[in-house]
Amino acid sequence: MSPLDQLTQWIAKLPGLGPRSARRAVLHLLARRETLMLPLIEALSQVAAQVQSCPTCGNWDVGEPCAICRDVTRDPSVICVVEDVADLWALERSRAFRGRYHVLGGTLSALDGIRPADLRIEQLLARLSADVKEVILALPATVEGQTTAHYVSERITPFAIKITHLAHGLPVGGELDYLDDGTLMAALHARR
Repeated sequence: MSPLDQLTQWIAKLPGLGPRSARRAVLHLLARRETLMLPLIEALSQVAAQVQSCPTCGNWDVGEPCAICRDVTRDPSVICVVEDVADLWALERSRAFRGRYHVLGGTLSALDGIRPADLRIEQLLARLSADVKEVILALPATVEGQTTAHYVSERITPFAIKITHLAHGLPVGGELDYLDDGTLMAALHARR
């Protein structure tokens, strides 16, 4: 197999890219070898060598613990539990949350064989001290996400810590006619 075919196959494994999109990406990289391909190779090499999972929260960073866990301006009394690092980054992008995070690394799924021991639930429980006053469960509004939220809630209950969930319902600018029944039902139940 040629190096071009190998590169195309690797790029096609990225989310949202198929074989045709991967071929276009490879051609784009080749046409911009000096200004795009070589800097990309260097950046990938540095990330592979330096970035690691934070032992405290599960975020990706070059430091240990990560910059968010080291930030003394954040509120240590609130921990926001998310499914994966992409969710953590989305919340950070909003700049609406100034507490700490905990990445579970997935959601419970009997079909996929993901059990509580496969997630970072025990590490979360180890972080719950007298300083922690609230745990926000920011998990997906899917069956797996809600099952995981229920399980984590049950495990946290003995700690006498306030447990909250993100609101579910209408997106800002959403039109009722285009929303699915589950979203409408959640919006009605979460009305205020």
